This record gives sequence, C-alpha cells and structure tokens, in this order.
Amino acid sequence: MSGKTKKTLQPVQHERTFPRFTVAQRWEHIILMLSGLVLLLTGLPQKYRELEISQDLLSTPERVELIRQIHHISAVVLALLAVYHLGRIVYLMAKRRLPGDLLPTWQDVRDAGHMLQYLLFLRSDKPKFGRYNFEQKVTYWVVFFSLLIMGLSGFIIWFPVFFTNFLPGGVVPAAKLAHSTEAVVAAIFVIVWHVYHVHIERTNLSMFTGRVSEEEMRTFHEKEYERLTGQSAPKASPGAKK
Repeated sequence: MSGKTKKTLQPVQHERTFPRFTVAQRWEHIILMLSGLVLLLTGLPQKYRELEISQDLLSTPERVELIRQIHHISAVVLALLAVYHLGRIVYLMAKRRLPGDLLPTWQDVRDAGHMLQYLLFLRSDKPKFGRYNFEQKVTYWVVFFSLLIMGLSGFIIWFPVFFTNFLPGGVVPAAKLAHSTEAVVAAIFVIVWHVYHVHIERTNLSMFTGRVSEEEMRTFHEKEYERLTGQSAPKASPGAKK
C-alpha cells in the first residue's frame, strides 16, 4: 500500500447573500452620483468666482460657455432620471406593488431615540431595523427635496424670460440664491452624512453589487432578515465588536 494519501477536494463554501437593489436601482444611483458630481464641479466655480481656481476655469468667455453647457447637459440628465424615478413610483402605485419601506413612520422616531440612548450609553442594545433604517430614509428624502428645489430653481435661472412672463421678476434672484445655497447644503450633507454612514463607518457596496451578505443582514437589517428567513438573528456575544 502506498504511503501517499489521496487528497479529497472540499466543496467551496459560498457565503449566503440576499438581494438588496435591482439593476435599475443601481443604475439610477450611478447616474445620480455622476451627474450630481458634474453639476457640483461645474456649479461651484460659477458661484465662487472670486476663488483662484474658479478664475482659472472661467478665464475666457469660451470656457464660461463650456462650463455652462456641461452644467446644463448634466441638469437635463438628472431631470430625466427624476422623471423616470417618479414614473416608476406611479407605475408601482398603479400596480399596488409600491413598497412602503422608505416612508417615514413613528417607528423611525422611536428608533432614532433608541439609537441616541445607545450612543449615550443609556442602553446596551441597538434598535432592530428592517429593509431601511431611519438614517437611510433621511438620506432619501433630503436628496429628494434637494433635487426638487435645485431643479425648479435651476430651470428658472436657465429660462428667466419664460418664467417672468407669469411670475414676478424677483423670482429670478430668489431662484439663484436658493439654487446655489441648496447645492452647497446638499453637497455637505451627502459628504458628511451619506458617505460617512455608508462608506466610512462600514464598507457597504450593495448599491454596486446589488446584494448584501448574510452577516450584514443579521447585523444591520435584523427585522428584514427575520422576515425573509423566518429565523431570529443570533445575538452578539458581550465581547463582540459593536
């Protein structure tokens, strides 16, 4: 008998994952991210013209016109994306298939209070979340209303003659102020709130991959995990990292 032992191939264990976002939702996010970034990079130099970098970008009339054209094209892309998103919502409502996961509820207020107590060491347990937690709902609705304000004010700035035919002339400077201010506020919010909670606090690539791991579901979407599997998520041990 040979002294050599045969190696048996062990089956590859694949980590269980759960669907999070559809392909359409992921493309929406990518287009929103790219068009928003272009709008920010072409809009801020026009607002802060006194900065040296802005003066370099806008040093000639041709450059000013190019920056404006890029800004307008990105605005149209974002507007079309918004129309698609709203159209999809209306379609799902008509089919009675619109999930209510993103609608704010009193439970979100209770969860926010619960989380605040946890952060202040007044409670030892975190709140249990479903498909979307209160932080994600805040992100969605802040972006929604920011795009609404910037979209309406942006088209007033773009077509001032048309809008002043039936609106008072003061609406144009008011739109300029609202547009630029909301853009800065939205940019700060996205960078500080959304990027921190989604990409810095923990690495979450589900908007690009479309799926989340079982561990992430158990940890951050415990109610959703229990709904999908019919199993209770195991409790973390006292020494486990929170």
